[in-house]
Amino acid sequence: MLRVIGAGFGRTGTDSMREALNILGFGPCHHMYEVNANEQQKRLWRAFVQGTPVAWEELFAGYGSCVDWPSAHYWRELAEFYPQAKVVLTYRTAESWWQSVEKTFLLGMQMSNEPESLGIALVRDKVFGGRLADRAHAIAIYEENVRAVRATVPPERLLVHTLGDGWEPLCAHLGVPVPAQPYPTRNDAKAFRDANLNQAPPTE
Repeated sequence: MLRVIGAGFGRTGTDSMREALNILGFGPCHHMYEVNANEQQKRLWRAFVQGTPVAWEELFAGYGSCVDWPSAHYWRELAEFYPQAKVVLTYRTAESWWQSVEKTFLLGMQMSNEPESLGIALVRDKVFGGRLADRAHAIAIYEENVRAVRATVPPERLLVHTLGDGWEPLCAHLGVPVPAQPYPTRNDAKAFRDANLNQAPPTE
């Protein structure tokens, strides 16, 4: 059962948040990496995005939290289905987000030739209406998501976690002690390119 729902778009510190939630005991945390690494997950999510009915319990079986795509697109539905779950909006300024997108998954999508991949079918086409490469449009969609989360999720249920905020606000929101280890820092733009763009184009 999900106890934490991430509402922030990819490239807002979601991989660091994934690791942080795992450390805090709210894992396993679902992330696009989970889809890439698991053929059943890939099959289920691709079918779901294409319109095949799939239950949330099936999509998130065994997971205690979720961040990043594909789940970030469905934060409204998930927040309603899991009413006791806390919501975390990972956040960075829109311009900073766009600069990171340009250097990472936008390049990967331009290299991909798999129309059913989640990067294409969900992120590019559903979230951004096929116009992810349009800077002004993409930023407007990003900013609208931030506004919608803030307007929809009750303040006592929502944490807006900005890049660099670290452990303290997250742990206070979740009601757990601050770990002795540093807050994770993962998957910056260079690491993303090294992992994804210097090999075969990413399918998701």
